[in-house]
Amino acid sequence: MKFKRTLLFLLLTTPAFIVHAQSYFLLPENFYVQKGQKIELRLLQSDDFNKQSDFKFQADKTAKFELYQGKKKIDLKPMAKDTGAVISMQASDDGLALIDMVTTTTSNEMSRAKFLRGLDEGDPDNIAEKVKNSNQLYYKETYTSYMKTLLPVEKNEGKVFEKPQGDEFEIVIQQNPYKFNYGDDITGEIFFQGKPLANVEVDLFVRTVNGLVFPQKLSSDAGGLIYFKLSREGVYILRAKHFIVSKDKNADFQSWRATYSFAFSSSNEMPNTYREFGMGNKH
Repeated sequence: MKFKRTLLFLLLTTPAFIVHAQSYFLLPENFYVQKGQKIELRLLQSDDFNKQSDFKFQADKTAKFELYQGKKKIDLKPMAKDTGAVISMQASDDGLALIDMVTTTTSNEMSRAKFLRGLDEGDPDNIAEKVKNSNQLYYKETYTSYMKTLLPVEKNEGKVFEKPQGDEFEIVIQQNPYKFNYGDDITGEIFFQGKPLANVEVDLFVRTVNGLVFPQKLSSDAGGLIYFKLSREGVYILRAKHFIVSKDKNADFQSWRATYSFAFSSSNEMPNTYREFGMGNKH
């Protein structure tokens, strides 16, 4: 098997995302890594994945940063850097690798108008109605972000992607996209506090090799499942969020943000640098 090359996104949601749907994500120099090569990830931020900029990694605001591969688990936080590549580590084992990052819970205050703009169009939790019927001008929100990305190291074998990692809010995919072809179906599942969560609005972004971004709106069914097809070559990015009225008197609302990214290609070679993939010159 020839090993395809492309770039990898690992998403991290930010306070700006609460207002403008902006996200942080990690971008490796090489998506399809061979054994002995380095996995290098850069932390970037973007609102629609058309334009992006570097963002500084903050260890004190990162609760979890781990790599799972087979039965192995590596804590990445001690080796993470706040400049350049967030992670630069040698890939010592082959097979699928899942990277999972969780931020600490943070507070953010905003005006009523900005808060309403940040809600999902469907707003399944009816937060918008509560805000509109209130005379309150500013709202305080606590939020936590959960991020995953999946990449193969030399081989696309392994089932590390199939099970939840115990995060309070997370996305799980049920099939291995690195073994699939054009038109094949992928099923995802949204978990909240260990249980499938229905009626979650999920954004799917597909960024192609020529830099075009194709967005799609999904919604989890009664079993917490979402469905989509591998319709284009590129990077697939799932982004979900969940709002509730806060039980904590120090905040009005509480939210959870989850992201998941992987690549799909039917060819043997794909560009692997920021510039080649239409991401601009980051080198």
